[in-house]
Amino acid sequence: MRNLMSITISILCALALLSCKKSDGDAAPTNVAPSNLVIQSTVSMDGSGKVDFKSTAINASTYQYDLGDGESLVSTNGIASYIYKKPGTNTYVVTVKASNASGQSISKSTQVSVTVAGGSAEPQLLWSDEFNTNGAPDPAKWGYDIGRGDNGWGNAELQYYTNRAENVSVQDGKLKITARKENYSGAAYTSARLLSKGKYSMKYGRVEISAKMPEGVGTWPALWMLGNNIDAVSWPACGEIDIMEHLGRDLNKIYATLHYPGRSGGNADGNTRTIANATTEFHKYTLIWTASTIQMLVDDQPIHTVNNSSSLPFNQNFFFLINMAVGGNFAGAVDPAFTNATFEVDYLRVYDR
Repeated sequence: MRNLMSITISILCALALLSCKKSDGDAAPTNVAPSNLVIQSTVSMDGSGKVDFKSTAINASTYQYDLGDGESLVSTNGIASYIYKKPGTNTYVVTVKASNASGQSISKSTQVSVTVAGGSAEPQLLWSDEFNTNGAPDPAKWGYDIGRGDNGWGNAELQYYTNRAENVSVQDGKLKITARKENYSGAAYTSARLLSKGKYSMKYGRVEISAKMPEGVGTWPALWMLGNNIDAVSWPACGEIDIMEHLGRDLNKIYATLHYPGRSGGNADGNTRTIANATTEFHKYTLIWTASTIQMLVDDQPIHTVNNSSSLPFNQNFFFLINMAVGGNFAGAVDPAFTNATFEVDYLRVYDR
């Protein structure tokens, strides 16, 4: 009986080892070049110029589309949409590069013939602020959030937001938000937070903002948007689009993020890109927002792309916010030597596409 039991145990151990080896063999390879790239394109028949793309490849984690008209976009699952703008019937060569996490890639091209009915070859400017008039920001376009940053905004920030000229003004063609170290209404710092709520909001299109980041550990400037229905449904159900965030403790790293139910706070849907000279030069921060995709870029280089859908809150009007926080959960501790820093915005422009 002992011999039979010994044989049985040996067989079970052997089967367990084989099972483990099979499991290892089935695991997704981490350093194998992508292969079997397939591209599908569906051209809208309504004359809008819209084309839906779907690409698949084995071992691919990102897909970069060269759209044949000088534009490009990135998708993490191969699904993307784009609207060609040139009027008339035109054929474009679209190239897709599928890459894995190690940077290995495979490329393939296809042709799409697109007909755009009428319209303009150039995007149309819908709304802007060029910040060309010295003084306070245009009251027809901007209001203010006033109060302690740690009271109601959820990030344990250290500043008190004001509408004082010391904290916010338009000078020399630039919006300037200045954070200052000073005791003010129980806070150790002051700054400003502008918002277009109740004055202007948008749904879909292209947003371009030129801005220069402040210096100083503990600063947290942001260019962002919130859903118009925030008072009715609260955050994050209203949705949040962070076109740009920057932390003074991590210079030149640009954050682009979406917040929505299931993906908010520390579990937000975002990515980063490191640039040069964020605090000494103006850079262009862009949002390209459609019913099918939301893409955020810096200097026309993609930071993050998300596939939009009816299940997400990004199919309604959103308003703009421009602010600089000090300290808090995300920005971290403030340099004890910090006295002041200025966040500058050259322009904010909204286009139809």
